Amino acid sequence: MNKKVYTSTNDFNEQNIELNTKLPYSEDTSILKESVKIGSKTVPNRLACQAMEGCDGNADGTPAELTFRRYKRLAEGGSGIIWFEATACREDGRANPRQLWIRKDNLDSYKKIVNDIREDALKANGYAPLIIMQATHSGRYSKPHGFPEPLIAYNNPIFEGDKPIDKSRILSNSEIDRIGEALIESSKLAEEAGFDGVDIKCCHRYINSELLSAYERDGKYGGSLENRTRLLRECIAGAMQATGKDFIVSSRLNVYDGFPYPYGFGVSKDGGVEFDPSEPVWLLRQLREMGVEFLNITMGNPYFNPHVNRPFALGAYDPGEHPLEGVARMLHGIAALKKEVPELKIISSALSYLGVVAPEVCAGFIKDGGFDFCGFGRTILAYPDYAKDILETGKMKKEKICICCSKCSEMMRAGGTPGCVVRDSLYNDIYRKFKGERK
Repeated sequence: MNKKVYTSTNDFNEQNIELNTKLPYSEDTSILKESVKIGSKTVPNRLACQAMEGCDGNADGTPAELTFRRYKRLAEGGSGIIWFEATACREDGRANPRQLWIRKDNLDSYKKIVNDIREDALKANGYAPLIIMQATHSGRYSKPHGFPEPLIAYNNPIFEGDKPIDKSRILSNSEIDRIGEALIESSKLAEEAGFDGVDIKCCHRYINSELLSAYERDGKYGGSLENRTRLLRECIAGAMQATGKDFIVSSRLNVYDGFPYPYGFGVSKDGGVEFDPSEPVWLLRQLREMGVEFLNITMGNPYFNPHVNRPFALGAYDPGEHPLEGVARMLHGIAALKKEVPELKIISSALSYLGVVAPEVCAGFIKDGGFDFCGFGRTILAYPDYAKDILETGKMKKEKICICCSKCSEMMRAGGTPGCVVRDSLYNDIYRKFKGERK
């Protein structure tokens, strides 16, 4: 069966029926132009740039030339939300030596990039996007010096196999407490830098996300659902207390890992890897009661089962399912959560594989109440002005879409600087040079 990204409506419609994925589709995409209120702020449209790390910062954690280039292109591209990439709260939580790392002593560089985004967007589009900073600690995937220095919540044989990570790398409760304090401090710095809000990152098996499945961990961060969600809830509460009433506190949240119990969140304890929304729904309701209005929902682990969170046409392995089935699991799963907690404003994920039909599918879900914003990840590397085309014509251009070839991910996993090798000549040159140096 053809697994190429969709360049025509006919191909999508045929496979949507054949695979029984039941994705809604609306020819009228005008709903994507609507503005949406979040607290005291107004988002100018329903299109969002997801947090896509560029691995192109300076050693001191500040944005560098390529970082500024990426955000200038996104600012001019017209999206209503720019979810600013993973920004470390501590040095030992950096995923690579070039990951952004916000601190008091480098805050001016963050003030500049936020100001530049707003000015570039206003000049190009007449409005500024909502800008949310993703505050992170990479935990299991920490590589602050370019080699693995994992800090984990528990040993996981699915990832570690017959070479378990030394138990000295398992974080104590007091060490997790200090990570929480650092995430709250990063939230304060984000507000000071001028961001509209902060995301206490809890996805893709970084430390906050890993704790969600710490069923067999002892102490206050393991075992019960209340304990496993403690760090996230306390960080969000702390960030809310430490920032102003107009500052948005949110999370990019993994609601399903795709691993069986006791190693995966969002699955039944009775076995299997099907999505079980019961614990995620409990968590969403808790966050809403705390005052959270806005969440960015995702699934899977980009290091281990990337087909779950970013279905691909070409990748390093055969996932055993058609990419459209992965898209359907994500979008229908998000819609199921939205139905249970309709007061929350929610951003979707896993849209890039849809290609040219992404706007119509997004419009269909939004009209059905499935989610509120369409979150594009890999697309923004290939097609930074995707939103402008959708807002102006209701369509995406097939000659500009991401083809989901996984080369950007290949670059990132190999320690390079990811970008779109196919659509951006600068990154084509970087890719060729990088591949040549690694031979």
